[in-house]
Amino acid sequence: MTAVISLLRGVNVGGHGKIKMEALRALYESLGLLEAQTYVQSGNVVFRTKAKDLALLARQIENGIERSFGFRPNVMLRTAPELREVIARNPFAKRKDIEPGKLLVSFLASAPTAADREMALKIKVDPEELHINGRELYIYFPNGQGRSKLPMARIEKTLKTSGTGRNWNTVTKLLDMAEGLEASR
Repeated sequence: MTAVISLLRGVNVGGHGKIKMEALRALYESLGLLEAQTYVQSGNVVFRTKAKDLALLARQIENGIERSFGFRPNVMLRTAPELREVIARNPFAKRKDIEPGKLLVSFLASAPTAADREMALKIKVDPEELHINGRELYIYFPNGQGRSKLPMARIEKTLKTSGTGRNWNTVTKLLDMAEGLEASR
């Protein structure tokens, strides 16, 4: 069985897409996903599954949420090994001036093409710093996200894919949870 991390876009943000985490865990278990655990209120679920086709599984979760809660968020799935890679590829890892709460990883629905990546990296984002690697967009907000003028909608449009962001503290916590599930086999 594989430990999988599920990241929902737009759940419990700004009064929209409201889901209680207890109800979300119950939904995942009703879909045959095992040992579902949630983390914070923004739609992070870690679980175990025998499913091999994660794109199909993401659609099944989206369908289940739509049936149960009346809206359809995008669902990004990463296996525990994939999340370990996301952490290993952190382009800011060797810098001492990076605050984990100001580093965001946007998990993209699909990997952008090289041409789309190149176009997105030309967008003015100062003072933020942006790196794209595979299906992840790493963004450092030196002044915090609340003050940022980063044109995220334009970046996603340029990349031709959507994503959902989690700060570095959440990313590492989700990996800890997934590794706990892996160890409990």
